[in-house]
Amino acid sequence: MTRLQETIEVPKPRAEAFAYVADFANAQEWDPGVASAKKLTDGPVAVGTRYDVEVRTGPTTAHMEYVIQTLEAPDRVVLRGEGKLIEAIDDIQFADTDTGGTRITYVADIDFKGPLGLAEPLMKGRLERIGREAVEGMRKTLGG
Repeated sequence: MTRLQETIEVPKPRAEAFAYVADFANAQEWDPGVASAKKLTDGPVAVGTRYDVEVRTGPTTAHMEYVIQTLEAPDRVVLRGEGKLIEAIDDIQFADTDTGGTRITYVADIDFKGPLGLAEPLMKGRLERIGREAVEGMRKTLGG
């Protein structure tokens, strides 16, 4: 398993930042590693909400389905993603800053399935770069 962890601060109030990030359909706007993201379930974002996500893997994309496992507005959202070759748990936590903005801590635990799991240690640097680019995109999108 590879663990990625990044923390950023954005000027948006916590409730607003949480609502935007918790709706994972918005991931295509802030994560350069996401080619597309679509909400599959009707109704408001809640535990059990499912998303169809196409993740960039070089010149192609890989399909993953994400499901919200934990939703504690406006403090925390946990999503579980699964594709043919990868599983991920994204744990995103939100806290107020002294300036009225939001501190976002993004932790992703990534596991590769099958033979790809043997190459996981070699891909750690690339995964860390992808994680940094995702939270940097989130920071920019939220006005940071």
